[in-house]
Amino acid sequence: MLNIYLIIVLAPLIGSIVVGLAGNRLGRKLSHSITILGVAISTVLSLYVFNHHVLNDGDIFNQNIYTWMQIGGLNISVGFLVDNLTSVMLVVVSFVSLMVHIYTIGYMHEDKGYTKFFSYISLFTFAMFTLVISNNFMQLFFGWEAVGLVSYLLIGFWHHKESAIEANLKAFLVNRVGDFGFLLGIALVLMFFGTLDYAEAFSQKDQIIGQTLFGVSAITVVCLLLFVGAMGKSAQVPLHVWLPGSMEGPTPISALIHAATMVTAGIFMVSRMSPLFELSDTALMVVMIIGAITALFMGLLGIVQNDIKRVVAYSTLSQLGYMTVALGVSAYSVAIFHLMTHAFFKALLFLAAGSVIVALHHEQDIRKMGGLRKKMPITYVTSLLGTLALIGFPGFAGFYSKDMIIEAVHYSNLPFSGLAYYAVLLGVFITAFYSLRLLFLVFHGKSRVDSHTEEHLHETGSSITVPLILLAIPSVIVGYLTIEPMLFGGWLDDAITIDSSHPALAELKDHFYSAFALLTHSVVTPPFWMMVGGAVSAWVFCLYRPDWADQVQSKFKRTNYVLNSLYGFDRLNDVVFVKGSVKLGNLLWKISDMTLIDKIIVNGSAKLARYLGVLIRPVQTGYVYHYAFFMIVSLMLVLGWVLIASDYSFFG
Repeated sequence: MLNIYLIIVLAPLIGSIVVGLAGNRLGRKLSHSITILGVAISTVLSLYVFNHHVLNDGDIFNQNIYTWMQIGGLNISVGFLVDNLTSVMLVVVSFVSLMVHIYTIGYMHEDKGYTKFFSYISLFTFAMFTLVISNNFMQLFFGWEAVGLVSYLLIGFWHHKESAIEANLKAFLVNRVGDFGFLLGIALVLMFFGTLDYAEAFSQKDQIIGQTLFGVSAITVVCLLLFVGAMGKSAQVPLHVWLPGSMEGPTPISALIHAATMVTAGIFMVSRMSPLFELSDTALMVVMIIGAITALFMGLLGIVQNDIKRVVAYSTLSQLGYMTVALGVSAYSVAIFHLMTHAFFKALLFLAAGSVIVALHHEQDIRKMGGLRKKMPITYVTSLLGTLALIGFPGFAGFYSKDMIIEAVHYSNLPFSGLAYYAVLLGVFITAFYSLRLLFLVFHGKSRVDSHTEEHLHETGSSITVPLILLAIPSVIVGYLTIEPMLFGGWLDDAITIDSSHPALAELKDHFYSAFALLTHSVVTPPFWMMVGGAVSAWVFCLYRPDWADQVQSKFKRTNYVLNSLYGFDRLNDVVFVKGSVKLGNLLWKISDMTLIDKIIVNGSAKLARYLGVLIRPVQTGYVYHYAFFMIVSLMLVLGWVLIASDYSFFG
């Protein structure tokens, strides 16, 4: 099996290197064929691994491949940990990445950086594989940073756009904040456990109980620092500001970042670290609260967005909040379940948005669309299926995973879990509203497309529509097929540590023991009616009485201003961190460079030399007997000092 794992990880890397170095010589067709082949091989082998480990209960593979570095008694190795959690992640990442690679053929066919883009997205896939298959913290951090680095290259791929450069810098810098906390957390793991290996650290987890760090529970500090890293990668408030800006990159990378790779890395990491997080209720409570805030307030921002990709981007932020809430109430398997279902329908929605953008010659304002369902039937149907999955319509993938998160929060006994429950419940209404608002404004109603574009408007090519169809299938059925084995059948029991007496999970198993039970029960639950309320409201404001939307905006100007200003996070960052850093730099420049260096050291040295010259100049008379006199006097002074220092020992 080791060779299979190596091929899964290295196939995209080899494709990336070959195309990156020789893409211009190979040509477009051969370049995309090589990278797609590499990811396709990884996808097929990932399915084989999934069958071996998950469906046939294969043994956990945990082995170091080679020792990278040895410092004293510390071995830092490159190794693989392949269990059911890894197997699920490999399938999700590889399949979505394969769809994105195929989709890129049609989306980027006119771009000058065609071969370079394929090299980058293949490298991105390799970095994510490295992250999910690692068996130690150092390799995890390598994959973590590699994903961030390649995302910087991809978000700013169209570097001729100033907005793209600003967006990739923001993504890079904000993630550095989270990664600094993550690195401190890893350092504390090494300090307390003496190892960076997952299995060794988890086996010693009980010895950290009762220890403190600066008067605070040590395990709480460790978990919170690790979670800071997750906040950066998975875009939780307040480290969420980079994710909407990542829309400046080409649509394929938006789908890859938002669906199955970079933003889910934090969710995966916390799930993998569940043995540690279960030791700190305080850390879990913080995770739950941050997730609830993100789920609710980022969803509200989706209501006022008019860029088709940004609406989907804010839905990603909100859904990541749902996953984080599930982590906070110890429903790790539910969080991974939603991660999996979300990967399919969110990739579908992003790629469908890209299909619309291509058809409209890169128009992204939904106010300039409308009535596209007749011209683009495949894009419309797949968008409809993805939207129904996102809003949690009964029977679709998102319904099962989102409802299980809400129920898990409902049964939790953590402090403030009641507030978190109402936040995620209200989020259902908001999600349905902005999702269907997008669908109605783009595909329904009267066309607002300019006449020239509408004359040439047609469905996009097969390289774009085929991935949409293939992603639409799991967006509909994967929830129904996997909820029972994943949540109640023990698929993830070998990888995730949970308290068997946890009230939330016990109640879930008692009430929702099957997909059919959850489906039949859904029509009497608050989430279902919140979803219906959001859908009806969207229909009223977008199709039935669109003038009401303008009236609401004019009546609630302050609320609209707050939402359009994105709660002031960007302005805060600009004023405090960007301009504040510039002012601090200017201040330090005046103190250190102008005052300390220029005035004191440089100018001061010159003035001192000039002053000493003035003092010494009268002594330089030019007469030899004056110099001889000074030499004799100087010699006598030196001899006198020697005699005094030796306590007259010269005279015996």
